Amino acid sequence: MAKLLHPKATAVWLVDNTTISFKQIADFVGMHELEIQGIADGDVATGVKGFDPVANNQLVQEEIISAENSPLHKLRLKFNAAASGEEKRRGPRYTPLSKRQDRPASILWLVKFHPELSDGQIGKLVGTTKPTIQAIRERTHWNIANIQPIDPVALGLCKQSELDAAVQKAAAKKAAEGGIMSDDERRKLVSTEQSLEMEAEPKFPSAIEGLETFSLADDDDEDDLDTRSDDAFADADSFFNLPGGDEDEQPR
Repeated sequence: MAKLLHPKATAVWLVDNTTISFKQIADFVGMHELEIQGIADGDVATGVKGFDPVANNQLVQEEIISAENSPLHKLRLKFNAAASGEEKRRGPRYTPLSKRQDRPASILWLVKFHPELSDGQIGKLVGTTKPTIQAIRERTHWNIANIQPIDPVALGLCKQSELDAAVQKAAAKKAAEGGIMSDDERRKLVSTEQSLEMEAEPKFPSAIEGLETFSLADDDDEDDLDTRSDDAFADADSFFNLPGGDEDEQPR
């Protein structure tokens, strides 16, 4: 499916050069109607140069005329045969040269924290080959001693939504095969949104719950405590007059 280039700049051009309603422009460029109104008022997209969709082969003039004559007409993007099937392109993901040196670190992170992912899934996420993944899995990579695991999302090699989708797919496949997952594996197979909604686990094991109320003093010892007030200790003699003692044994 073809997508509109420079939607905000296109909206600026349509506001400045046509009488199409804000609602029609908003639906065409994928923005909110209030944003289009803000562009017309000069509050939004200040300094953005308009992008002519007709001159750039994204819209035909007949569509603009039809939209100006009918407020219910929806602008349709011009069909571009070259863009047909673009999103269904298969093959390895292209990785910029500046980020290719980060791929081993991301592969090690995926292998360590998501072992359920197949080599094919890892290859699509970070744009690498299966021999490289296998070498890192088996720790036979030439630089394995210097590789530190780093999240591929943090490195910009893939999106969080793509990683979550791959993890969920791996979880469904493992469940269909009847595999038994441990608690640690089950925690790894949830998406970021699900993990953020999960309740935090207690920091102390449940087996020692209640130790915060534990006391070394026995209940019977509470009766033997001296309950006299501060007023009873008027002098030193009364202070050393301990309860339960014999008068002969008290210091004089």
